[in-house]
Amino acid sequence: MKQTEFLNVVLPFQDKLYRLAKRLLVSREEAEDATQEILLKLWSKNESMSKYKNVEAFAMTMTKNFCLDRLKSKQAGNLKLVHSNYSDENTSLQKQMEAEDSVSWMERIMEDLPEQQKMILQLRDVEQYEFDEICELMDMKPTAVRVTLSRARKTVREELIKKHNYGIG
Repeated sequence: MKQTEFLNVVLPFQDKLYRLAKRLLVSREEAEDATQEILLKLWSKNESMSKYKNVEAFAMTMTKNFCLDRLKSKQAGNLKLVHSNYSDENTSLQKQMEAEDSVSWMERIMEDLPEQQKMILQLRDVEQYEFDEICELMDMKPTAVRVTLSRARKTVREELIKKHNYGIG
């Protein structure tokens, strides 16, 4: 596979790789490094890439495994927790603060979920993957994916209700 063919195949889902890495590693810098590592690994496999049925699913699985290995390694103690701030110049300061607060709450809630729930919630609700794609990526049965997603959403919903009802009643 030539470089242009490789870029045409990989570039459309490069941002998804980054977002998954960011969700798992939290730090923007670590996620960027992880994404570059995955892209380099994909390039090193470019000759055999045509044998994969779904290159995007293969890359997402590689990213997931790389990030989880990274978190388990000795280097995990050195990971910095750096959050990028959501910003939009067209909103008022109050709306911007509310949006930042909402994003921050969602990140905190998602970080407290078990790994499997966090991954499935990210893949389905953020990345908009179909259930069959998630089943393939996570090596799970469809029923297990749906149950895990339901539990993750229920936990997020309950935590948001607690946050918004704080001090009421």
